[in-house]
Amino acid sequence: MGSGGKKRWKFSFHRTPSSNTSKPETEQAPKEFICSISGSMMADPVIVTSGQTFEGNCVHVCKNLGFTPLLSDGTRPDLTSLIPNIAFKSTILNWCDTHRVDRPVPIAVNVAEKLVMDLMEVQKERVVIKDKEFVKSVTELTRSHFYSSSEESVITTPLPFSTRPACYSSSSSISSSEIVSSDESCSEEEEIVMKLKSTQVFEQEEGVVSLRKLTRMREELRVLLCTPRLLSALRSLMVSRYVVVQVNSVAALVNISLEKSNKVKIVRCGIVPVLIDVLKGGFNEAQEHAAGALFSLALDDDNKMAIGVLGALEPLVHMLRCDSERARNDSALALYHLSLVNSNRVKLVKLGAVSVLLSLVKVGELASRALLILCNLAVCDEGRSVMLDENAVECFFGMLKDGDLKSASSVRENCVAALYSLSLGSLRFKSLAKDAGAREVLVEVAEKGSDRAKEKAKKMLLMLKERTGREGDEEIDWESVMNSGVVSRIHQYRLGVGDCANSTGF
Repeated sequence: MGSGGKKRWKFSFHRTPSSNTSKPETEQAPKEFICSISGSMMADPVIVTSGQTFEGNCVHVCKNLGFTPLLSDGTRPDLTSLIPNIAFKSTILNWCDTHRVDRPVPIAVNVAEKLVMDLMEVQKERVVIKDKEFVKSVTELTRSHFYSSSEESVITTPLPFSTRPACYSSSSSISSSEIVSSDESCSEEEEIVMKLKSTQVFEQEEGVVSLRKLTRMREELRVLLCTPRLLSALRSLMVSRYVVVQVNSVAALVNISLEKSNKVKIVRCGIVPVLIDVLKGGFNEAQEHAAGALFSLALDDDNKMAIGVLGALEPLVHMLRCDSERARNDSALALYHLSLVNSNRVKLVKLGAVSVLLSLVKVGELASRALLILCNLAVCDEGRSVMLDENAVECFFGMLKDGDLKSASSVRENCVAALYSLSLGSLRFKSLAKDAGAREVLVEVAEKGSDRAKEKAKKMLLMLKERTGREGDEEIDWESVMNSGVVSRIHQYRLGVGDCANSTGF
């Protein structure tokens, strides 16, 4: 009986793949590669102000037609500016090559126009149908209920999802999130938005102070108050010339961003460019909150690339040297999480972040956080090259020599991790490490360091031994080599002159 069961199971298992006629999962493009406007894989991806990525010509057509598409999450992107997303394009092309899928071709302007116009008609019809369904379901409501959520709601039971409107424009009625929320939270949002949009400064101050207090004391309101219209009203006040308005509006945003479900919504509402403006020229306390907001938003993986593309890296690096300790710490934490993305690593290197971070490490200021960022930068080729030029090897080995290995173990562990990344694929590391007295330091780390540090130290010791050669081998005098004319022959090989089949490369 048991044997027969096994045979039947094997028979069923082997027939399953052959009977499956669907397209293999490996050939299906990831959903993030698909433009939500064209519905096809992007060939010329561009990132817009609010952080989303679309096909380039589709965005141009939308701007020309004055149309802002409605996204699946019920929000509308900010198409004010667009930047070519080169890193994302490279990711798409590499995926196509790896999975043997034809590379996407850029959509022609006339084709994009037809797609956008079709989408305009579809979304227009969808809103009309949803409005009719909604009105039919709540016939007891008058039209005034749709425009004034400060009135007492007569809806006592949430409507079924099939009869709720998908979304409403900024000039239209309440959204589905307002329908399912309590009467109290709806009235609070309406009251706050009215004050935020007021032309009177004292009412704006009351609005932002109230919003900051509510989102600090009542965590359950953070999601309910994170609506497009409130974020839009808040965004305009974050660059106010009045200190109370600006400081409290940015602080309230930090509170709202603490909820994981709000982070992507906030970036897509175009908040990041405003935070950057605050970092560059806002009041001191507002700058502290802006750095904290970017740190909070950078925790979400979907925001990391967008924040970097929108230009937040340079002001964050600048904030590492500001007078506020809080702003320095939050800026460093934001840069650490943003540097987990390779495209941001390359940008940070080009912005001169390596020299700034190394200077902080040398003076002991923000050393632990600066080291975390440098560990990330050492992973990419550009960062590794600049760090070797900036004498990072000497700096890190110097830190390992000072003091007891048991003290500040996390800092010393990060030093070893950074050195290990620098040693990979680098012909210069051996000589720099030798000048810094690496062998003695690494032996001590391998004996007394943490488990993680021990492993990396042993690998570097082995690597240094292999590159040095066996005992008794002659060391290469690179100065004599430079003067012997060998360099000119190497140069000829690199230019393709002569037989370079046996060349090992550089």
